Amino acid sequence: MNVNNSTTSVGQQEPTLKRVLGLWDLVFYGIVLIQPIAAIGLFGIASQVSHGHMVTTLMIAMAGMILTAISYGRMAAKYPTAGSAYTYVGKGLNTYLGFMAGWVMFLDYLIVPIINTIYGSLTLARLVPSVPFAVWVLAFILLVTLVNLKGIRSTARSNEILLAIMSIVIVFFIVLAIQYIYRGQGWSGLLSTKPFYNPETFNFSAVMTATSFAALTYIGFDGVTTLAEDVKNPKRNMLLAPALVCLFTGVFSGLQIYLAQQVWPEFNSFPNLETAFYDVAERVGGKMLFNAIAVILFIACFGSAVAGQVGASRLLFSMGRDGVLPKKIFSQLSSKSSTPTNNIIIMGVLTVIGSLLLSYRTAAELLNFGAFLAFMGVNIATFRQFYFLRPKHEARNIMMDAILPLLGFMVCFAIWISLPNYAKILGAVWFTIGFIYLTVKTRKFTEKPVMIDFKDV
Repeated sequence: MNVNNSTTSVGQQEPTLKRVLGLWDLVFYGIVLIQPIAAIGLFGIASQVSHGHMVTTLMIAMAGMILTAISYGRMAAKYPTAGSAYTYVGKGLNTYLGFMAGWVMFLDYLIVPIINTIYGSLTLARLVPSVPFAVWVLAFILLVTLVNLKGIRSTARSNEILLAIMSIVIVFFIVLAIQYIYRGQGWSGLLSTKPFYNPETFNFSAVMTATSFAALTYIGFDGVTTLAEDVKNPKRNMLLAPALVCLFTGVFSGLQIYLAQQVWPEFNSFPNLETAFYDVAERVGGKMLFNAIAVILFIACFGSAVAGQVGASRLLFSMGRDGVLPKKIFSQLSSKSSTPTNNIIIMGVLTVIGSLLLSYRTAAELLNFGAFLAFMGVNIATFRQFYFLRPKHEARNIMMDAILPLLGFMVCFAIWISLPNYAKILGAVWFTIGFIYLTVKTRKFTEKPVMIDFKDV
């Protein structure tokens, strides 16, 4: 953290925050968090479910995410030390709803390593098909767990290098895909409206169901709000940065998927649904591009699994330390590495079980169940905070204070309600467990809840 010194009234030096980050620093940070290849792992499933309209699903999700990003940005500027949905909901609505927002976020932290393990193992199975998927899952998680037990951490520099490599490979794909489409279809193929709307296959219900899956592309944009204390002109930049990250992600991902749909319009003919983009890459760039896409996706999955496991382990530690979970198990730190060893091993075991029991699609939709509940909560909290709780001497802005957050809520609700029933049932079970826990711990809502602490995750 950057600090400068200011002299207090008693002559002591007290550290204070130095705001040094500009708008584009925040935007770049958000792009690193989401990654420019976020949509390509979703391509096969989303294309099949939407009947060839994944680009449309990305645009619908982008609308909801931009509106929600504005709400996040406004709440981050007002509560710069918070940086999470549970605090925004807790302060904008009430602490009980804030706890439940934190509870559904906790589910997402548990699911992230599972999603990355499943996709990383699917990638390895495509590269070496003779080895069973279950073996790859065990090997993947064993390596991730060993890395975290050793206390090895990736640096910001390594993330930037990985981002550069991803971008280079994707640019190669874009160039080769444009050449492939132009050679086969001419300008009509490059400038087609079919990826957005094909009257022969369009089905609104199918598109919305696919949107509830493809929205995973944008998960992570809210990480920008954790830098609210370090940014110059936070009222402006925290409003713009999350929205610009979502806009860039939607446009860049939409371009990749638009080209992929034109290269492979037969959405029911993928050799492997989860890794369908690899086959698209092979069609335009041969085995070399197939391998390049597979390698960068595997590295991205591995890095995200390592970060996701340690993040979930730290969250379990915080919950154990604060009494949300049993202290004897979850609040222990290794004397050698100062890592929550018990929690890392527990997360490793849970991730293996989840990766073998859940499909990639089920895990992604379960994550979106929690994420979009939190997004809806933030939008409603923003509406109440800035429209109803605004000081009397401040004028309300109907568009910013009411219309935009309510629109964000409605779009997020439309995406959330379109989740398949199994995702809603599994999510409802998790939500019910949290509600029962909250009821017991607060003595039927007569005491304040213990809040889940995400600050160090």
